[in-house]
Amino acid sequence: MALFSLLVAILVERLKLLPSGWQFDSVMTRYQKKFWDSQSLKSAFSVAMAIVLPALLVFVISFLLDGIFFDILSLLFWVLISIICFSHQSLRGVFKQYIQAACRGDVQACYRYAGELDCSDCLDVVDEQDLGCKVGQTVAWLNYRYYGAVALYLIFLGPVGAILYCTVRFYSEYNSKNKLEMPLVDHLQMLFDWLPSRVFSFGYVLSGQFSEGLSAWRQYGLSVNIDAKTIVTNTAVAAESLPEAGDAPLSVQSTLALLALSKRNFVLLLTLVSVLTIFGVVS
Repeated sequence: MALFSLLVAILVERLKLLPSGWQFDSVMTRYQKKFWDSQSLKSAFSVAMAIVLPALLVFVISFLLDGIFFDILSLLFWVLISIICFSHQSLRGVFKQYIQAACRGDVQACYRYAGELDCSDCLDVVDEQDLGCKVGQTVAWLNYRYYGAVALYLIFLGPVGAILYCTVRFYSEYNSKNKLEMPLVDHLQMLFDWLPSRVFSFGYVLSGQFSEGLSAWRQYGLSVNIDAKTIVTNTAVAAESLPEAGDAPLSVQSTLALLALSKRNFVLLLTLVSVLTIFGVVS
């Protein structure tokens, strides 16, 4: 189920078939407005309930569908959850606008769109080439957070795991954007990212320059207290040789190089899932 669901979800996401209102962040925004507000999320119990309820609902539905019509309904439910969790057209739209702005030489627009890609981090760059490198790192990080980590949770914990991770990510970003001080969220995000970030960043090692990537991964990945973003971005940069000159504008050369590495890493992940499915390790 995991491999088939991933392949269908990737296809739907690439073809932009899912309406924006059904994509995960849109669904969670409606859920947040309907059942919770900033005041109610100041207690640890309320935050825990807000995070657990979507995953609990998915668990109940999965339990009820188990074994019906030769598990066809369960498979369709896996596919539906995968499609919802993997569709992020607004994020792709911002990245596309950044590339278009860079190609037409609109530096100010590049800075604006680069800041929109990852609102949780302050963009501190000195020139266009540095901007391209920083956006490339952001691409590697977002590829992990919105695709790699979700895929890993889907593979090993099913739709419940994928929904739980995405919910924690949503509230972590909600907390950061609105400058709230919600309890539990940051600690849960760190906990949920600890192992997947190390597994996925090791894929950068295998997909790029092995010796340089492995050296960076050992430096950051084997340390207990290093955060997920540092591990992912530094390993990605070490595993990919960044171009100094080329036909593309300076602000996208490094970005495109790290984007290519991220794509190779995700293909590697799908290949490993295929192998594990063949040997019966993954259902």
